[in-house]
Amino acid sequence: MITDLLTSQVLNEFTHGKQEKVSKTEFKEVLSDILLGMAAGLKRDPIVILRIDGEDLFEFLNGSTYEPEIVSIFSQIESPQKSFHDYIIQALSKLNVDQGIPPTSDSWVVSNIVEPALVSEHGYDLDKPVSQEIFLEEFKKVALSVANRLKEQPVIVAHSESTFDGSGVKRLLSNKFELDKILNSAIETLPKDRNGKMSKDYLRVALDVVAPSAALPPFGAIEEVCCLFSHQFLFFVFNPPVLHQGKGPDNPEFSREMDKVIGEVFKMVSADDAKLVKEDEFKKILTEILGSIMLQLEGNPISVSSNSVVHEPLGSSSTLLQPSPAETA
Repeated sequence: MITDLLTSQVLNEFTHGKQEKVSKTEFKEVLSDILLGMAAGLKRDPIVILRIDGEDLFEFLNGSTYEPEIVSIFSQIESPQKSFHDYIIQALSKLNVDQGIPPTSDSWVVSNIVEPALVSEHGYDLDKPVSQEIFLEEFKKVALSVANRLKEQPVIVAHSESTFDGSGVKRLLSNKFELDKILNSAIETLPKDRNGKMSKDYLRVALDVVAPSAALPPFGAIEEVCCLFSHQFLFFVFNPPVLHQGKGPDNPEFSREMDKVIGEVFKMVSADDAKLVKEDEFKKILTEILGSIMLQLEGNPISVSSNSVVHEPLGSSSTLLQPSPAETA
């Protein structure tokens, strides 16, 4: 059965928030379009459902990489003002699903897994400063407690990875017909003066329109893109689960890296000088921007991963879309 939450979401997409009636047939058509769109997205960027049950964490804690990894993390977060509690929370946030840690940006994970594990370990004053040696020993105790809790109460995580290597841009640039169509679509709604010229200030807007066709995220929005797609997929397919999202990419540096690449390219072509240019010149500059982004990403690909905790689905069935008398007749 389709749940009330799912039905409300699809109806809202269809009616744009207005109080309008929608027939069951119309609803099915809209839902079909949404699911087909998500299917295409999943084919491009698959989502893997992981069961975090403590096994990988036990393996990490008892493996040869544990000590150098934790020493490295300690050096990154070391500060005389930090308490042991602060160190533990920050260290756990720097581990990820590869080491068997679910997203610690998720409030449920913190309150049900991390904090109870901290409370159960009374061997060290949580408010006291800590040395590297003490941290190595005490962190392992807490992490083992986390692993045991995960064994008792596994966490389901939706995991996705994307690599921006310029290949999508290259495909678009190699198809002149498709490129012209996308560029025309990108500029058709942009403001123009009486002579048909447009400001270069709108290059960022145009790039955001072109971005999906070039396998690029909108400027400044990698985190939102990574998490949003996970949310949409799980929302519809899992009937629907409650999805608690973290910060998006495991490392927000990825978002800044992509924005930096795009920002540098815009500087190269003086995209922010607000000059008015003709339509052909505008499209030429936009094409140059795409080419420069492609070259930078080919030389230095940027990888982004996203992990979102999936909770139990709602139990109630939908009452919003009952068949009308005419449909049941």
